[in-house]
Amino acid sequence: MSPIMKATTDNGLLLPVVDEDGAPFWEYAARGELRVQTCADCDEPRFPPRPCCPHCQSFDSAWVQATGRGRIWSYVFPHPPLLPAYAEQAPYNAIIVELADFPRIRLVGNLVASPDAALNSVDPARLRVGAPVKVVFTELAEGVTVPRWMLERP
Repeated sequence: MSPIMKATTDNGLLLPVVDEDGAPFWEYAARGELRVQTCADCDEPRFPPRPCCPHCQSFDSAWVQATGRGRIWSYVFPHPPLLPAYAEQAPYNAIIVELADFPRIRLVGNLVASPDAALNSVDPARLRVGAPVKVVFTELAEGVTVPRWMLERP
């Protein structure tokens, strides 16, 4: 995937900005894998991806596959949505997920009813902090796949 891409999909949804350090995250996501950058020397996970370990200052890293399970650490319903494509889907959620196998790593995404469902596909009353979730992937645009989340026990 090219590090330089347009900022939105054809329907106006935002696309991730890919830099050199984070490119492997998006490449794995395109294959349906959730991976976390870890230090090859001290094994500490780090997110967002970066060139140097904040714990031991090593520049060696590896990408470790995560189970894709976690829990909702926090959530919000943006009011008002700032972009027209998002206003059309309001009310929708933005969640922070704490990964089960990397508890200090938290990822931002959306809770959806199925991988390709609309951002407003889950009833807002069903969200709660601590709810178990699992990762799913959806292709937003050609070559751009993002992780989303579904409730473990719908």
